Amino acid sequence: MSTGRFIAVVGPSGVGKDSVMEALIAAHPDFHRVRRVITRPSAAGGEDFEGVSRAEFEARRDAGAFALWWPAHGLLYGIPASVHKTLSLGIDVLANLSRAHLLAAAEVFPSLHVLHVTAAPEVLAQRLAARGRETPEDIRARLAREVALPDGLRVTEVDNGGRLQDSVETALAALYPERV
Repeated sequence: MSTGRFIAVVGPSGVGKDSVMEALIAAHPDFHRVRRVITRPSAAGGEDFEGVSRAEFEARRDAGAFALWWPAHGLLYGIPASVHKTLSLGIDVLANLSRAHLLAAAEVFPSLHVLHVTAAPEVLAQRLAARGRETPEDIRARLAREVALPDGLRVTEVDNGGRLQDSVETALAALYPERV
């Protein structure tokens, strides 16, 4: 049996990574979505994640509970180590990941494939404002932040500024070209 692929879904805040992942799973139910552990309250909304305190996160990290972890925006994010078992079963997994930590992910997951989700800045600004979690200054700062993807990775660009179905078709065609 072959090992599953670790598919890192990356892109700026507001680009619709979670929407793309949900639509990919609806179109291809064999995917497994990784439930991240984050140091923010579970009631904060957004994606389905496990919210823990910083102390709990650090204790789990120190005990080896994460295959990968990283700090971002004042929070800690972790990918549970159990993802290795899922991959060993030949199941492709989807995980919302930080663009800044893709090289670390490539070291942990040799089967890494990156779906880089993008949209025009005006689309991102509208989406960020609509979710109401950030001030206008925070939104401007997020839009100004550019993170280049490292060279040498398998990357599929997915423009999510239009129809979600088009984004899903682009991603699936890249991940499963034999099915197109």
